[in-house]
Amino acid sequence: MIRVSEINIYPLKSAAGIALESAELDAFGFRHDRRWMVVDNDGQFLTQRAEPRLALVRTSIDDAALCLEATGCGPLRLPLDHPGGARRPVRVWADDTEAVDAGDDAARWISTALGRPARIVHMPDDIVRPVDASYSVGDDRVSFVDAFPFLLISQASLDELNRRLDHPLPMNRFRPNLVVEGTEPHAEDGWQRIRMGDVTFAVVKPCARCVTTTIDQATGVAGREPLRTLATYRKVGSNVLFGQNLIHRAMGAVRVGDEVEVVAETDASASGLASASG
Repeated sequence: MIRVSEINIYPLKSAAGIALESAELDAFGFRHDRRWMVVDNDGQFLTQRAEPRLALVRTSIDDAALCLEATGCGPLRLPLDHPGGARRPVRVWADDTEAVDAGDDAARWISTALGRPARIVHMPDDIVRPVDASYSVGDDRVSFVDAFPFLLISQASLDELNRRLDHPLPMNRFRPNLVVEGTEPHAEDGWQRIRMGDVTFAVVKPCARCVTTTIDQATGVAGREPLRTLATYRKVGSNVLFGQNLIHRAMGAVRVGDEVEVVAETDASASGLASASG
């Protein structure tokens, strides 16, 4: 039986995540997931790709606030129900959108944590950042995620990767929202539609991995793995693929231990994944 084994959210994009036993969904994805983001003074998004020290920013959530901690900085609390500060234009990849600036105190805090000028912004509920039209149905939208509301990886896929590595890596290198157990390695490549609890998800696109996977999430130090090894058996064209992007087709909640039902499957070989999974 396939079950949900991990649920993670990442309230501040590219900072440390929070493991949950259950998570509610809203229009963007999991509630609070990547609703905050770090930007430079021009409003351009910043991630671990350029600022690996973001991995060392720890996050937690209480009833009223997102709490941030980092070495050398006192704790910072950002209200969950943002009072509505000044809006500013921001950019995530090629998407231009708007966000609410978290204020000068938050800017000083993150600038100290990263050792460079930066600000924190929040995406309010009324912002609509559409999912790529090639994959969306109707009014699908996202927060400050790279492209899709959810990333799913099977534990068996990580186990297969670790079998090939000299030094096994933890799942947090890949920053998934959902981890499932009880499958064969890369079984998720062949899924088209799945159900977890009472929520149905479309499995829309393999996830092309970037240098963030090479950054140790405990130290912020980059290496060469796992991209070097993944490229030997998970490369399709110019992309190294690991995990699947999902879009939810209903509201509700997902819980650790929920059964995962594969509602519809697809032919993984059509994308080259079958041969790449070898």
